[in-house]
Amino acid sequence: MTELRPQPQSASSPRGWRRLSTRARTALVSLGVVIVLAAVAALLPVPFIVVSPGPTFNTIGEVNDVPLVEISDTEVFPTDGHLDMTTVRESGAPRSPLTIYQALAAWVNSDQAVLPRELLYPDDVTGDEVRQRNAVLFSTSQSYAIAAAMQALERPVIADPVITSVVVGAPADGLLRAGEQLLAVDGQPVTTPAQVGDAVRAKSIGASLTFTVLRDGEEVDVEVVSAPNPDDPQLPYVGITIGLLYSAEFPIEFTLTDVGGPSAGMMFALAIVDKLTPQSLTGGGFVAGTGTIDPNGVVGPIGGIRQKLAGARGAGATLFLMPREHCDEAQGHIPEGLTVVPVSSLDEALVALERWQAGEGLVSCPAG
Repeated sequence: MTELRPQPQSASSPRGWRRLSTRARTALVSLGVVIVLAAVAALLPVPFIVVSPGPTFNTIGEVNDVPLVEISDTEVFPTDGHLDMTTVRESGAPRSPLTIYQALAAWVNSDQAVLPRELLYPDDVTGDEVRQRNAVLFSTSQSYAIAAAMQALERPVIADPVITSVVVGAPADGLLRAGEQLLAVDGQPVTTPAQVGDAVRAKSIGASLTFTVLRDGEEVDVEVVSAPNPDDPQLPYVGITIGLLYSAEFPIEFTLTDVGGPSAGMMFALAIVDKLTPQSLTGGGFVAGTGTIDPNGVVGPIGGIRQKLAGARGAGATLFLMPREHCDEAQGHIPEGLTVVPVSSLDEALVALERWQAGEGLVSCPAG
């Protein structure tokens, strides 16, 4: 006679589940919850942005077979080597959400930085507005680079009033545009920012003013009705700020697109000087750098210095010029084989390049 033996119950069967201890059942339920939460976390965006090394661009070279800095109608000299501007790449901007796992992976990568998104994209500013602002800053850095280079070369520089920003919700919002050259107000030519302010204040609140601007290569008249100034309701206000657009006596064009911000100013100025002088600034070497510049040649701080150092060395640079303010921040993050020289002005950068070519000692930031 065949003996029938009861089959063992699996842990997944009701009887098997009942045989598990309370601790085991709790552990299984907790594991399931963790798996579900992990799956949900992988899909939910987090309010951070990852900043990583971006591409570098040789300012004395070409992009898509076109010189990055194109100078015409004057004598231009051959260049060699690299004067690379450095960039950073952002992940997690408003149109490309970042997951918690991407943020954690970047957190442990020394070449990347994880920043709260509101630092770069405040809630009251859209991503498009940030990009437009960076485009204006990029254009302004080119203008300032021309002024600084012309001053270093002791050549004339031309300065024209330009709209640098338009306040959102102000009378000029939607009518005037940042970056437009301002030629006249109510038919009277203007050559300084002060003249524009005087012209607005010369009329009563609610009066119409005609601004003549250079838009897409054509002169355009734009009418704006003033309103009470938010800071002083007794004064008329249109909501624009005016700066100066600098140019040389000959055309200088910057052909690089899809890059924003002011941090390439110093490298643009060096490229202009290199192209307009017979001596090579690099001696055929690979130099990279970053730094804002003002019309007088003063070099200022930027963001993402650690990422730019990594990007420069990854591209092949052996000398890196950067604002003096970043030495402490760079310590411990200077790649092997990269000499980092802090500068405060265009003149200091030119001296550093001369000493580097001559094999003389350079004051550099410690690697840490």
